[in-house]
Amino acid sequence: MAQPEEIVDPAVLKAMAHPLRRRIMAELRKAPASSTTLAAALNENTGSTSYHLRELAKHGFVEDEPALGKGKERWWRLVKRDLRYPRRGERSPEMAAALEELTNAQLAEDFRTWSRFQAGSGDMGSWGDAVPYSRGSIVVTQDELREFFEAYLALMKRYWRDDVPADAREVLVRFIAFPKPE
Repeated sequence: MAQPEEIVDPAVLKAMAHPLRRRIMAELRKAPASSTTLAAALNENTGSTSYHLRELAKHGFVEDEPALGKGKERWWRLVKRDLRYPRRGERSPEMAAALEELTNAQLAEDFRTWSRFQAGSGDMGSWGDAVPYSRGSIVVTQDELREFFEAYLALMKRYWRDDVPADAREVLVRFIAFPKPE
């Protein structure tokens, strides 16, 4: 299981924030791939996917999948990481700007994905009804909120696995908690 890892270098966030790199990582969540198969799936050229894979590898987001490579063809897999960000008061201005850009892009992407799910859920069979939803609030101390978050992550990590059942499907899980503005 991946250990918590705090990102302190804005360059790492910038590597994650690039739109094509986010799309590459999303494809690699499904299965390992080569730059050629990624280029076809993402309607990009292989030079571009190859470059961005090397950039992602430089920052530890992807790694070689040697079992699949044949000859000069290089296959990649996503590295499962438990990434954490510095607290607001500990972020440099550059880190704060990079994190805001990444977070805004991720939230916009999540909204687009949710909208696509809503529009197509009728064609998904029983998976179209598999949408647990909860919205609420809790009254906690900062320490309790950290404990709550760690418990959530521990629960989610129980389902990180390489041996995926045949009837399993990727399910997007999002967690956001913040103090209610006064």
